[in-house]
Amino acid sequence: MPLADKARPKDFDGVAGQRHLLGENSPLRRMLAAGHLPSMVFYGPPGTGKTTVADIIAHKSDKFLQRINATTASLSDIKAALAAGGTLAAQGGILLYIDEIQYFNKKQQQSLLEYVEDGRVTLICSTTDNPFFCIYPALLSRSAVFEFKSVAAEDIVPVLRRGLKLLCEEYEEKNATDELLLNIARSAGGDVRKSLGLLESVYFSCGDTLEQSVAEELAAMAGLYFDRGGDQHFDCLSALHKSIRGSDPDAAVHYLCRALTGGDLNAVCRRLLCAASEDIGLAAPMAVSVVNACVESAHRLGMPEARLPLVEAAIYLATLPKSNSAYMAYDRAYRDIAAGLAGPIPRHLQNVHADGEGEKRAQGYKYPHDYPNHYVKQQYLPDGIKDRVYYEYGNNKTENAALEYHKRLTGKG
Repeated sequence: MPLADKARPKDFDGVAGQRHLLGENSPLRRMLAAGHLPSMVFYGPPGTGKTTVADIIAHKSDKFLQRINATTASLSDIKAALAAGGTLAAQGGILLYIDEIQYFNKKQQQSLLEYVEDGRVTLICSTTDNPFFCIYPALLSRSAVFEFKSVAAEDIVPVLRRGLKLLCEEYEEKNATDELLLNIARSAGGDVRKSLGLLESVYFSCGDTLEQSVAEELAAMAGLYFDRGGDQHFDCLSALHKSIRGSDPDAAVHYLCRALTGGDLNAVCRRLLCAASEDIGLAAPMAVSVVNACVESAHRLGMPEARLPLVEAAIYLATLPKSNSAYMAYDRAYRDIAAGLAGPIPRHLQNVHADGEGEKRAQGYKYPHDYPNHYVKQQYLPDGIKDRVYYEYGNNKTENAALEYHKRLTGKG
């Protein structure tokens, strides 16, 4: 049995972290103390206690526990678990625990609805993905949703001490410093199960004293979790984009490195190009060209050398002045169009010079180049929104200069 299973706590107080869910006055603890056990969805990163908490709830209830892992289970497995409701052992009802429910398709999830709805089954399911994206809405609406968060290293250390004690009792006495245990906890990236696995490997790789050098070698890359098809994928890319927007080059480099280490070159390139237009925009219009050149270089080079032009692009964007004026202008225009306020295009802007082969009418378009400074006042927007303002100049050197020019040109200064 892996150490993570041996060290699994039997009560809520032994669970690492998750005080927002498991503290004495937390809603979940109060709800369970009152004897109310609804269907529940637990979601969050791996190794944060979802299965452990489900086990504790199951053992505290009078219900017959049935387990299913959605990565391997079929529809027939679900039916077999639900059929246990008619047995003598399940007089108090069934508590069905489904791990990794995001791997169940719509039909498999729908098969649970009838049983959950009439109370024959209390469902507890866990997922590492966002439940609002991966769980069938009708099933989700019948469940209480609880988010599990990554566990702080300091909260993992007591679990590691408990794990070390179990190893010493079963095999032989060995020593480990608090600093070593803390470093193991930090290297696991908030994953308690992973930290216990690391401790177990270090224990069997050392003599009487667990060595820091061995722990560091075994822990290399252990804390990296990057699922290209799941939430971690999009969270990392989102953090990269938001760090650039927030003018934090250090964070931008960090998340860029995480994403590239996870093997997602194309998505990183798309994010950098998007940030150049969305967040730097007209404050530095050449940013798009510079970043595009870096992206093209990255694709030609391939990994690992692609990191070189991409880290340049990330730092460059993070340290430039920011403006979302172009992005917001488009957004305002889109809202008018979506609301049906487009209206007919003014005649003098249409691609016609006559209404037909009969009587011809002048279009009335004024050619700006025929006027001083290549400008003449005329209406461009449709009649219904002719005075609408979509673009608001950003407060940066480039757009301030453009605003001053526009004022001089139009005489509105």
